[in-house]
Amino acid sequence: MKQRIFNWMTAIAGCVILTCQVIAKDWPQWRGPDRNGVSQETGLLKEWPKEGPKLLWKITDLGEGFSTPSVVGDRLYVMGNEGIENEYVRALAVSDGKAGWSTRVGKVGPNKGPQYPAARSTPTVDGDALYALGSDGDLVCLETAGGTLRWAKNLRSEFNGKPGNWAYAESVLVDGDAVVCTPGGSDATIVALNKKTGDVIWKSAVPGGDEAAYASIIIANIDGTKQYVQFLQKGLVGVDAKTGKLLWRYDKTAQGSPANIPTPVADKNIIFSGAGRSGGGLIKIKRSSDTFEVEQINFTPKLPTAIGGAVKAGDHLYGTIGQALLCAEFATGNLKWEDRALSPASLCFADGCLYLHGENGDVGLVEATPEGYHERGRFTPPEPPTRARGAKAWAYPVVANGRLYIRDVGNLWCYDVKAR
Repeated sequence: MKQRIFNWMTAIAGCVILTCQVIAKDWPQWRGPDRNGVSQETGLLKEWPKEGPKLLWKITDLGEGFSTPSVVGDRLYVMGNEGIENEYVRALAVSDGKAGWSTRVGKVGPNKGPQYPAARSTPTVDGDALYALGSDGDLVCLETAGGTLRWAKNLRSEFNGKPGNWAYAESVLVDGDAVVCTPGGSDATIVALNKKTGDVIWKSAVPGGDEAAYASIIIANIDGTKQYVQFLQKGLVGVDAKTGKLLWRYDKTAQGSPANIPTPVADKNIIFSGAGRSGGGLIKIKRSSDTFEVEQINFTPKLPTAIGGAVKAGDHLYGTIGQALLCAEFATGNLKWEDRALSPASLCFADGCLYLHGENGDVGLVEATPEGYHERGRFTPPEPPTRARGAKAWAYPVVANGRLYIRDVGNLWCYDVKAR
């Protein structure tokens, strides 16, 4: 009897562990489980064959856009558009890429200057609900089972939102019972909404009425205070997660930049931000009585500033500028190495390696080590698409459940990167 009870308890414990492992390998939102571009997966290929890892499937009818997929269980969710009147969220089967449901979000937002009208945001999956922001400011909550609409808001009309020149591109944050996003403007620069109803929890009117830029909000816990950190058009800000009160701001990395795109990277009270035409800056946030102060650690063009963002792996920061991949100490910003690798590129980190998706469409695997540049594979996905209006392969790579997903306009490739 005791042996039966022991076996039964062991089986339950095994199921719990297995469930936790599966959840940990999902990629439910922009830049992964912790919104930092880091996957906790192990047992992945350390080197690719010349032709690249095994291609499992490919689809070519995803529609236009630069959205990356969110992957949860046996489904992935991604945004796309057909023309400018139909921007949508689509569910696909992880097994073969076959289409499930598709739900229209709204129309494509207006673009000024160089024209890149297309879906941009990555859906955020939270339990049986999905939250997505269309490029025209349409924020929707959908049921993951069939795409049924639960509630909708428009950031422009309901919050007097002010997007940047290239429409909305943010991937919204779900934190507890709140959905947090950035309408921009002087009335509600950042807002927190009830995730079940869409009702307003708080509005944060940042002095100066910054326009929304193109980065996405992250969470930072600093000296006992949970903060939402966002890169606005005029600077980097931190607001109190409970009230939306502005706690601090840092404008250096926004100066001279027409488009603040990369999502910040935070570790404890050190935060990195960077943008093209300005530079990369590392700051330390320090509490002083009831206020917070900003101390600049380092500001230099020799830190990642490309559209593809940066990741912290171990004690080091990795990302691209121009035609170089960089590695720098996260605590100081001191450069360890740079190499004319596959760059500029977007990237993520998993199992000791950087996965790069170059703006030219190529895909690369590089060992994440401060010792130097060690490339472990590079290939070009088959039958790449034709990109219109000067657009590039801006979609970030995704690693989930032993698979690598690469999106380029209407194409989506799924590769097996699990070691055997």
